[in-house]
Amino acid sequence: MRMVDIIEKKRDGFELTTEEIRFFIEGYTKGEIPDYQASSLAMAIYFQDMTDKERADLTMAMVESGDQIDLSGIDGIKVDKHSTGGVGDTTTLVLGPLVAAVGVPVAKMSGRGLGHTGGTIDKLESIEGFHVELTTEQFMQQVNDIKLAVIGQSGNLTPADKKLYALRDVTGTVPSIPLIASSIMSKKIAAGADAIVLDVKTGDGAFMKTVEDSKKLAHAMVQIGKNVGRNTMAIISDMNQPLGYAIGNALEMKEAIDTLCGKGPEDLTELCLTLGSQMVVLGGHAQTIEEARKQLEEVIANGAALDVFKKFIKGQGGNPAVVDDPSLLPQAQYMIEVPAKESGFVSHIVADEIGTAAMLLGAGRATKESEIDLAVGLVLRKKVGDQVKAGESLVTIYANREDVEEVKEKIYANIKLSSEAITAPKLIEDIITE
Repeated sequence: MRMVDIIEKKRDGFELTTEEIRFFIEGYTKGEIPDYQASSLAMAIYFQDMTDKERADLTMAMVESGDQIDLSGIDGIKVDKHSTGGVGDTTTLVLGPLVAAVGVPVAKMSGRGLGHTGGTIDKLESIEGFHVELTTEQFMQQVNDIKLAVIGQSGNLTPADKKLYALRDVTGTVPSIPLIASSIMSKKIAAGADAIVLDVKTGDGAFMKTVEDSKKLAHAMVQIGKNVGRNTMAIISDMNQPLGYAIGNALEMKEAIDTLCGKGPEDLTELCLTLGSQMVVLGGHAQTIEEARKQLEEVIANGAALDVFKKFIKGQGGNPAVVDDPSLLPQAQYMIEVPAKESGFVSHIVADEIGTAAMLLGAGRATKESEIDLAVGLVLRKKVGDQVKAGESLVTIYANREDVEEVKEKIYANIKLSSEAITAPKLIEDIITE
């Protein structure tokens, strides 16, 4: 088998066999296939697309390129959730304890964030003492005991995907549905999930800017899941403005605690209940979405979800007192208001630019080596559709320096006001099950 024949076959629009895809992934991972041939095939895939079978074969070849986590020692159906990212995306911090409180095991591997704010692990590490280094035995035991544990990603999960993604990043082949879908799904499958719920973001602050493209990606991932024996479904959710109000690690942790207490932002609460209901059904703890949602609302109301969160924090070395006293989280020195310059209605919040404003404060990483300031960030005081009066606060900046003029300028440039009333955007665009 020759790599050049595989490239020409895909270039001309033909379907690759399972053996050809495996030959490529194995050879590229071992360094036997050069970057220039791998990038040529990626470009051919970009233009010619892949069939459902090819996408599933590519995903499993990447899964088999490295370690695979065996979660069979954990009782029950293990349901994982993946979000395609966004600004203020605090869902994992809420969903983990929420779904675990209903009895669905959540065995989560998460990463650190590169971008607007930290990843789930950075947010959790805003709790004093919290650590993500558990042995496999400790991880399994904690999930069996309290149904929830979160650890850092293994160094050798899907090495083929890591290598291929780095190449796509510099060859103009990142925005390819089959390559994105197989990249995401390979990591979820290698991490041992039995079932997968996907939160595919759409809009300004999302990787996929249009609903149409988001649906294509969601369908692709759901089909891959089904073709490799994982029950998978996806939700298309709005990211034309940040989710919730908080953007920043400790600030988002406080918002997650508020949400588990039943006092969180309406959009974050609704998205978590929607995603969580799907997880509970896939996990076999409810027959219908309506029944699942009722269970989730009950564990918020009776405090069971909050109790699981405390046990989870304690189990991983953190101080559970933060749940009752969020002032124990890292605190910024300065709180600076950004007042509206005129009266009107908030018509547009450019989510990714507002996320960049938080990163300028130190809430996120510009490079892998960047240090995160866990205390800093932004809290929105108004969302799209809200009325605002001149002088009223649009955003509160939480900073550890007094000079935040560049951050203010970015906020003013990316929160638009209208003289006419605006309808708030729809949160859930669609639910994809096939």
